[in-house]
Amino acid sequence: MTNYNIPPYHKISNVRFLIISNLIYIVFSLLYLTPPTFGQTEYPFETARPHYVGARALAMGNAFTAVADDATSGFWNPAGMIQWDGVKLFGVMKLHDRHFYRFDPKGIGFSWRGNSLYWGNKIAIDVPSGVPDYNYYSIARKLGPYFAAGGSLKFKRRHPSDYYQFFGYHTSYDLGFLFKPRPELKFGCLLQNLEGSRIQWVTIGSVYLYSSYLFSADIAISTEEAETEYYLGAEWYPYSYFSIRVGSSNGAITGGLGLRIIDVYLHYARIYEPHFVSHYISAELHF
Repeated sequence: MTNYNIPPYHKISNVRFLIISNLIYIVFSLLYLTPPTFGQTEYPFETARPHYVGARALAMGNAFTAVADDATSGFWNPAGMIQWDGVKLFGVMKLHDRHFYRFDPKGIGFSWRGNSLYWGNKIAIDVPSGVPDYNYYSIARKLGPYFAAGGSLKFKRRHPSDYYQFFGYHTSYDLGFLFKPRPELKFGCLLQNLEGSRIQWVTIGSVYLYSSYLFSADIAISTEEAETEYYLGAEWYPYSYFSIRVGSSNGAITGGLGLRIIDVYLHYARIYEPHFVSHYISAELHF
């Protein structure tokens, strides 16, 4: 089960370049002109749910459960790690207005012949709950040509602390599943435990690849009567080294761009929050 192939490089025509330039202008004009009045309901990481991780996923409206094919997959759906062989690592940074909160997650994963290991850390500083800081330790296994499963143990770390916390004091877990019945179609599922022993959230996602276009959708259902959440995303690769992304994260408009330079991937995302907008940039390395 491999990740979707990026369309091959082809020569840029003047007409195609003009169309892409106008599309980028339209997308970002909408993003910059829309007032930030219908964003998220809270600052990031009030709980251990995997939003705000990876500029690519953010730009696609957090509709990433069935995609989960890059170095952030240990957070979004650990089963997705089996979609590559080798090592992937990433780092994300929130740009601009960092006085509202600072946010810099990172992670590294290794996968070989359908077996995967992963470590990730996500931390937010200056949010109302203090310093939510989680270490993720994930494994995944390919169980057949169409199916994979994975799991993550999540440890919240104490702050302040005088020593390095390899694990932590508040243990929770995620269970992830990936099903790919056709080359262009995938389904994903993430079961999230945030506290206690029960599953608090069930997220079901799908993704469809058509030519150089990718369309994804997630629905997150609470087992504790919280409001259901909806996520939609789209990604277009007009060239093998460049992508355009838009999305709706539970009603909040998102957008971004991606650039590949050999085995280095650079991503940018702009999202809306309750009273302001946020910008994220991430870098990913494959080897």
